[in-house]
Amino acid sequence: MKFMLLISELIIPLSFVGIIGYGYIKKVNVYEEFIEGAKDGFKTVIGIMPTLIGLMVGVGMLRASGFLDLLANFLSPLTDLISFPKEAVALTLMRLVSSSASTGLLIDIFKTYGPDSFIGRFVSIMMSCTETILYTMSVYFMSVKITKTKYTLAGALISNFAGIIAALWITRALFG
Repeated sequence: MKFMLLISELIIPLSFVGIIGYGYIKKVNVYEEFIEGAKDGFKTVIGIMPTLIGLMVGVGMLRASGFLDLLANFLSPLTDLISFPKEAVALTLMRLVSSSASTGLLIDIFKTYGPDSFIGRFVSIMMSCTETILYTMSVYFMSVKITKTKYTLAGALISNFAGIIAALWITRALFG
């Protein structure tokens, strides 16, 4: 265990020194390459900014309007049938779109039910088993101008669904 802690403390400094050393050996001006990469990254951020703003506004409208609660109540017969916590429906849907919004919903669940409750443990595990698919796809695919995304979206949604089922199963298996 101490060895793992030592590695975790040294990994970033060793990576930093390794990159600089490799650049020195290959006779590459590491600083200039870093600056050039930072410029490209900034151009990418400017290019995807409208998409990010649109996602943030949409998520804010969904949360403020109460639509997520309405949807959770509408889906409650189905969620009750499969013993899926109704309180996690909004978080499950929001997780597809926005990490920050889903983290806000996660904190709300923790405040209401506690992090050590069944639902608190379930949503914690679920957050680790899922990804913000729509955000990730829109940001990364837009930055490299990929337009044909139907297979990626289908695969990502299936993977996310599997992550949610796995989180529910793991939570039940470990915590009852």
